[in-house]
Amino acid sequence: MTSIPHFVNGERVSLEGESPVYNPATGEVSATVPVPDARFVDQVVTSAREALITWRESSLSARTNILFTFRQLLVDHADELAQLITNEHGKTLADAHGELARGLENVEYACGLTEHLKGGFSSQVADGVDVHSLREPVGVVAAITPFNFPAMVPLWMSANALASGNTVILKPSERDPSVSLRLGELLIEAGLPKGVFSVLQGNASTVNQLLVHPGIDAISFVGSTPVARHVYETGTAHNKRVQALGGAKNHMVVLPGADLDIAADAAVNAGFGAAGERCMAISVVVAVGDIADGLISKITDRIDKLKVGPGSDPASDFGPVITKEHRDRIVSYVKTAPDDGIEVVRDGTMLANSPGFFVGPCLLDGVRPGTKSYDDEIFGPVLGIARVANYDDAVALINANPYGNGTAIFTRDGNAARRFSKEVSVGMIGINVPIPVPVSTYSFGGWKNSLFGHAHIYGPEGITFYTRAKVITTRWPQPSESQIDLGFPTTR
Repeated sequence: MTSIPHFVNGERVSLEGESPVYNPATGEVSATVPVPDARFVDQVVTSAREALITWRESSLSARTNILFTFRQLLVDHADELAQLITNEHGKTLADAHGELARGLENVEYACGLTEHLKGGFSSQVADGVDVHSLREPVGVVAAITPFNFPAMVPLWMSANALASGNTVILKPSERDPSVSLRLGELLIEAGLPKGVFSVLQGNASTVNQLLVHPGIDAISFVGSTPVARHVYETGTAHNKRVQALGGAKNHMVVLPGADLDIAADAAVNAGFGAAGERCMAISVVVAVGDIADGLISKITDRIDKLKVGPGSDPASDFGPVITKEHRDRIVSYVKTAPDDGIEVVRDGTMLANSPGFFVGPCLLDGVRPGTKSYDDEIFGPVLGIARVANYDDAVALINANPYGNGTAIFTRDGNAARRFSKEVSVGMIGINVPIPVPVSTYSFGGWKNSLFGHAHIYGPEGITFYTRAKVITTRWPQPSESQIDLGFPTTR
């Protein structure tokens, strides 16, 4: 059995594996992941701190050249990286390539670091006094990333962190860790000095060691809300800068008069893409007024055409979920939904009896607050329909939800769309766009229980998070005219 290695000082370091890595399409164990002890974690952190000494002093042009080269290597190796993602996560190759594209976009953003790190200057704020500012790296960053985007989220974090002069220790999910190793090797091939980027395998105990380790200066995390809260509270209690992105329950409102075909396409693509294992997946369609039956009919027409199969199969619309335990958890929501008076319009749970961790598309009608299928983040191919009487009820439903990651509205009414964007308490909003993930020049993050800490990830807020501001006030005594020597010859 292969043990997934760590990546330290530019090399793979093998230790005996403990935690299993599955091929979700077959249910078979493909490898194991080592769980490092405190001594090994100390060694990795020490390596990162030593590399920080010279990396933080490197020129912006040198960092830029490395990032540009890395960007091209990601393009050249896209097929290889996508296959690694599919093998361990299960998502289709098309989804894996899409993940890489969104990560690549953020590497391209980081390549503009001479602009991002440009400080300010104010001259003559007082007699002979000038003020200027600059941004310096925060130090050693621990990047703790989720299983659902094993390449994209590490790129979201590490591109800006490395560009800003930090060293990075990536702790990937133990569910699909292999692609992180190739990212490290491609960074070395691009010219990144050894020790600047490390991959530390492990499990929750490894995360907890990083949260309290005195050699870690900042922590970036993406995962579930309970863990995000723990990461934030523990990290900040140990004087670390922390951004922790949590879970979601994303609503898509469909108003009367909307194009129901477009809305149905959006609901199916956003609800079932990547088997629903996306923090920006639409999990609740809010049908306003009397459109619910017509919208459900169009959604079911599309669901019935979806093909579920191995992610490596080009015909698959989506693949398996990540583990057997997660599959069984998803199935339980569908099986118990009728107990809450919810109609199971489409039941894809029969696929749970096949090899691999498959769940077919499921559609639930009548989800509402107080029912498990509405209140919990299911994180699977289960789409719920909530029926409300009017626009105000739809907004109230969204604002009462404890999550505030993403939302969308489908309408032809510009005023309703404008009101919606102002009135909902959600961080990312789509107008006729079901998954409103911002482009790299903006930042990604939600509100309420979807984010702990103030900083969103990547983009301008990412640069701010990975740097600290320094302001220098300068005063030079003004010499008298007779003391000024400009160095030019004089004639008498």
